[in-house]
Amino acid sequence: MRRIGWVLVILMTITAAVSAGQKQADIIKGLNPKYQDWLKLVNYIILPQEKDVFLKLNNDRERDLFIETFWKMRDPTPGTPENEYKEEIIKRFNYVNKTFRRGSTREGWQTDMGKIYMILGPPESIERFEGVNGIVPCQAWTYHGDPEKGLPPVFIFIFFQRHGSIEYKLYDPLIDGPASLLQDKRGLDGLTYEELYEKILEIAPTLANTAISLIPGEFSYDYSPSPRYNLILADILNSPKKDVNPSYATHFLNYKGVVSTEYLTNFVDSESMAEVILDPVTGLNFVHFSVAPKSVSVDYYEPRSQYYVPFQMDVSLRSKDKIVFQYNRNMSYYFSENDLPRIQGNGLALEDTFPVAEGSYQLTVLLRNPVSKEFTILERQIEVAEAGNQPRLANPLIGYRTEKFARNQHLPFKVDDTKILVDPKNTISASDILAVSIGVLNLTESLRQNGKIKVDIRGLGQNNQLTRTVEINLNEKEFSRVSNYLREIPVRDLIPDYYELKLSLLDGAGNQLDQKKGTFIISPEKTIGHPIVQAKSFNLGNLFYYHYMLASQYDKLDQTDKAAYYYEQAFRQNPQFKEGLKEYCQFLIKVGQFDRVLEMAEGLKTDDSQAFDYHLFRGLALMGKKDMAGAQDELLKAITIYDSDTRALNALGRVYIQTGQKEKARQPLEASLRLNPDQPEIRKLLSELDKR
Repeated sequence: MRRIGWVLVILMTITAAVSAGQKQADIIKGLNPKYQDWLKLVNYIILPQEKDVFLKLNNDRERDLFIETFWKMRDPTPGTPENEYKEEIIKRFNYVNKTFRRGSTREGWQTDMGKIYMILGPPESIERFEGVNGIVPCQAWTYHGDPEKGLPPVFIFIFFQRHGSIEYKLYDPLIDGPASLLQDKRGLDGLTYEELYEKILEIAPTLANTAISLIPGEFSYDYSPSPRYNLILADILNSPKKDVNPSYATHFLNYKGVVSTEYLTNFVDSESMAEVILDPVTGLNFVHFSVAPKSVSVDYYEPRSQYYVPFQMDVSLRSKDKIVFQYNRNMSYYFSENDLPRIQGNGLALEDTFPVAEGSYQLTVLLRNPVSKEFTILERQIEVAEAGNQPRLANPLIGYRTEKFARNQHLPFKVDDTKILVDPKNTISASDILAVSIGVLNLTESLRQNGKIKVDIRGLGQNNQLTRTVEINLNEKEFSRVSNYLREIPVRDLIPDYYELKLSLLDGAGNQLDQKKGTFIISPEKTIGHPIVQAKSFNLGNLFYYHYMLASQYDKLDQTDKAAYYYEQAFRQNPQFKEGLKEYCQFLIKVGQFDRVLEMAEGLKTDDSQAFDYHLFRGLALMGKKDMAGAQDELLKAITIYDSDTRALNALGRVYIQTGQKEKARQPLEASLRLNPDQPEIRKLLSELDKR
């Protein structure tokens, strides 16, 4: 039964793959011929993800932009007008279609010779065995491989006329075997690999070695073909794809409606990181993130004799398909000519932070550089755990240096009064300090008195046996439910390698209560240039901003009790903040606290610039209290001030319906639909009016 089950799984997998392939083939048939030709041109160099995205594009404009981006990602000299790689691929394509079509029913690029030529270009040398008595017509192509792509220094392909065909096929020493290269097959069945090798050696000595392995001189003890053949061949066939990051393709598809077309062809890869940190000063969870584009284009501002980069940042937090939180920010950075080499050498890291409600989210940070019309993306799945009651550790925050700031100044990657300078590459050098910030949550007084944190550092390399342990007594700090412990550890004696940092929270008896891990890299360089940080600080005297942010998040997550708590906290901290007050009123309307809305709206009464919202919220609250006459009066006053708000128009239309003024209801409802056609409920109301 188990075997039948596996067979069914395999059959289902094959069926799904065939179905997907057929679907792609059908899409390709429907494309403009020039795009069909382009897919043939790039068949051996395009990544599966790139092809999948290309076939999902909706129009020729998008396809043209994608093709432009495709070649840019492979341009060996991006600063020049020529793209040598693109020109080389086109040159190869034209050559193979002219040269290798002879004797084949397929186009030249589809033949075995055409495939290898498209991937590797012309061979270093070709040895022909055509007209050699006893040998099937064949050719041996020698190539020099690129070790950086995992290829052997030298390898040789054999192409032969299998079974008397005119077209030359790629020889496989495992499947075809040395006997297939001999013309006279009589008496070969019983021969060993060594005997077959000796037979070929007598006729064509240079061919004999290649008949056993791709790599000259690589023999097994019995001369059997090397089992590494398929692995080496796979590396060779995939070599054009190894240096291409396919993320640009998925970004092209996902952000073509968000990023303007002029940016889409200029995706820049980046190093990035994101951490959730429970702030001991405010008691709130914050997302901290850093994005360091791998290239930075700068402009010059002549009036101030300064260089600058006017980065624009868009941040969104999504729970499943719902956007829970979003904002945008200008992150412009100005610097002098003296700093230009450092910026160009080290790069810039854009950092920011915001409070976050408990839950599981997709964090997206879109960073645009208007100077070069470039963009980059940070995408992370983040988890924000419930506070709970049991003592536990936060994930370690690892950096290469620390800086001190006032406790009421909130900054990215700052805990208490210390900012950890982080590098998104997670790499430090011997001249840096391993700075580790360790948070302990739900700390009890008993655990503080007797417990400790054990920090174990271990090299991960096969030849790196180095370990180091640091112990931290929890009673070194005054009691707080959320406490943070900082250690700066010299790394001069750590050899270049990958390292694991393991934290263990131990009680007084040595029992492990929790464990967390982190990693870092020690660079072989004595000194490395870390990206220059660009971040903005926030004065915690304005904590009400953060509370409004959290209230809005909880509201969107339908956690009304927590939303109400944070709205009230924010309002009490600053009753004069009108934008927050209006947001609070909108929430109170939603949860049906109409008397509280009437009370809150009085805070808008004396400000002429808030007159529309004053009458709007009063109208909505009176409507909720079934005072239709009062609601109509307030809503008409609001619309007199501003007649393009769908909330006011929809509410007035509903009031007219409730009071039997059906003809009057039509005008505000139709006006609302003109402003926003995507309102199915309002369309339904109008449809019902038409039936009456």
